[in-house]
Amino acid sequence: MRNRIIALMIVAVAALCGWADRAHAAAPDKPNILVFLVDDMGLMDTSEPFIVDQDGKPESHPLNAWYRTPSMQRLAAQGVRFSQFYAMSVCSPSRVSIMTGQTSARHHTTQYIKPESNNRGTFGPPDWRWTGIAQGDVTLPALLKTAGYRTLFAGKGHFGPNDSFGALPQHFGFDVNIAGCAYGQPGSYLGTENFGHGIKGREKRAVPGLDKYFGKDIFLTEALTLEMNAAIDDSVKAGKPFFAYMAHYAVHAPFMTDPRFKDDYGSSPEGVIGKGQAVAFATMIEGMDKSLGDMLDHLEQLGVAENTLVLFMGDNGTDAPQGAATGIACSAPLRGKKGTHYEGGMRVPFIAAWAKRDPNNSFQKALPIPAGRIVTTEFGAVYDVFATALAVAGVDNPAGHAIDGVDLRPVLSGQRDTLSDTPRAFLMHFPHQHRSSYFTVYRRGDWKVIYHYEKPAEDRYELFNLAADRSESNNLASSDPAKLREMMTSMVDALHRADAQYPVDQAGKAVEPVVP
Repeated sequence: MRNRIIALMIVAVAALCGWADRAHAAAPDKPNILVFLVDDMGLMDTSEPFIVDQDGKPESHPLNAWYRTPSMQRLAAQGVRFSQFYAMSVCSPSRVSIMTGQTSARHHTTQYIKPESNNRGTFGPPDWRWTGIAQGDVTLPALLKTAGYRTLFAGKGHFGPNDSFGALPQHFGFDVNIAGCAYGQPGSYLGTENFGHGIKGREKRAVPGLDKYFGKDIFLTEALTLEMNAAIDDSVKAGKPFFAYMAHYAVHAPFMTDPRFKDDYGSSPEGVIGKGQAVAFATMIEGMDKSLGDMLDHLEQLGVAENTLVLFMGDNGTDAPQGAATGIACSAPLRGKKGTHYEGGMRVPFIAAWAKRDPNNSFQKALPIPAGRIVTTEFGAVYDVFATALAVAGVDNPAGHAIDGVDLRPVLSGQRDTLSDTPRAFLMHFPHQHRSSYFTVYRRGDWKVIYHYEKPAEDRYELFNLAADRSESNNLASSDPAKLREMMTSMVDALHRADAQYPVDQAGKAVEPVVP
């Protein structure tokens, strides 16, 4: 009897301790922030529709019927999604933008970073920032760390080349680095292939730090999720708010079938090419989505979901293996894909929501996010994450650190339909070679202008009214010279204010855009 009483007392004490831990976790002094970043995921790579019709209502397309992302649908139902949200057209520039709050024209990491050698291209700026994030740079995790956050990184880094300061996330503010390094493409997604270790031809891209999963039947996306959840556990146990940056390698090539979902894609709906690599890509999307759901469930189990703001986004347009790079195919009804100057190359999904809704939660009272809302009256950009996260955490941007991003909270909360009384502008500068080469994109309001540095004068300009022509099929550069001149003047001014670097000619002289 005595032993039974002692045992019951031990259970009771343990239960009280657990309750106390949960109570402590439920009332931190700052909210947790989870950035969930998906590599190479465009606006249409989801079953959750982001495109809207003329009345501002969500509009489903064949690609939405092809992909399966129930966790994205769950998150969107709990919060706000943007119909128009922009990233840079390739990965490293977007990733540095998130860390610094700056557009690529300002931070000068304007191309993806090749880990082994400088890949500026034949006519790229000689002094572009191939080294990526450098010592002394102001970064989001470093600022949050000084404010008492435990800063957690998992997945793809790609912030700097091999052996550089930016190569490892722990160098610039992250307390924990799980599998982050200089490169952005994994050697393999399969644990049975040791994520590339020991695989001929893939060793240079073998994912580091996940040795415990070698030889196991596990997909990289799941392994990273397990590790990030464990790191979050440690933060909660320590009673510290966390900034978790979950940056999946998925859905970057190589396109490898996630076996957990291969049976979900037997046939494709009309308008979707559903064979071979396209199926593998779709399984990777679904695996990423399961990771999101697993993390939301884990936060709820820990008792911290109500205190955790989730910001979900892609880092550039889709790289889905369907159709021509500048066609209306893998981003349909948008044109283009990753690495191009069209909307499909830089429009990405963005969702902001509390991991679990609770109108009585103090953090949610401070930032109430309406459920199931889609923002159609304003657009955002990846560099807004910096200002928004700092504002949510109550941290000031240091004096002297210029940023291009803005605090999205007024729009997220529904207090405003737009961020200002004047149309917002977006600048995307790419003075390098890729699927589209040597170009600058400038959007203001509904209008978008593209300047091609290397093309003949008659082909140098593209001008679109996106409200009337979302597929960018009607170039108005010739028919509306006044609007072209207006937009080009604004583009040139924006580039100068950002201290942009330009492509060079054969003599090495910088080539700046010309206002017609």
